[in-house]
Amino acid sequence: MPTQTKSDPITEGIETATEKVTEFSEKAIENGKKASSVLLDSYEKTALAFVDSYVKAARSTNISWISSVADAQADFAREAAKSYTSAARTLVA
Repeated sequence: MPTQTKSDPITEGIETATEKVTEFSEKAIENGKKASSVLLDSYEKTALAFVDSYVKAARSTNISWISSVADAQADFAREAAKSYTSAARTLVA
């Protein structure tokens, strides 16, 4: 005679809760990665736009040394922003 196994409602409830928590966690991680990507894109665009406006303002003075200093600072700021966002993207992925 085959033995019947009774289903334990407590065990089933725990298993169901565990599955739901796992699903929720996976969705939360996925959404966090998407949000981080958007945030990094926005940061990079904003930083580059700010640097471009800084250079434009410096060039409007028509003083060569101010333009030269602004260009050097802008180059550094662009590279720093790109490096930062690139490194952050590798951590998020």
